[in-house]
Amino acid sequence: MSQKNSFWARVVDLYVDGFRSMTVGKTLWIIIAIKLFIFFVIIKILFFPDFLASKSDSDDGKAQYVRQQLIDK
Repeated sequence: MSQKNSFWARVVDLYVDGFRSMTVGKTLWIIIAIKLFIFFVIIKILFFPDFLASKSDSDDGKAQYVRQQLIDK
């Protein structure tokens, strides 16, 4: 069996051909990529600050803080 006729080569060829012939789809994929960037990067920075960094500078100190919180509760 040659490499070109393998299943994965045909799947990749199908997707490459499909994306190459897209017109409106390329714009939609760009919009999706921008939205994913906003969701995973910008929102993480704004709503999920590094709380443990304010408790200790070292990894050992952070681990000790987490252990203490788990034991106390």
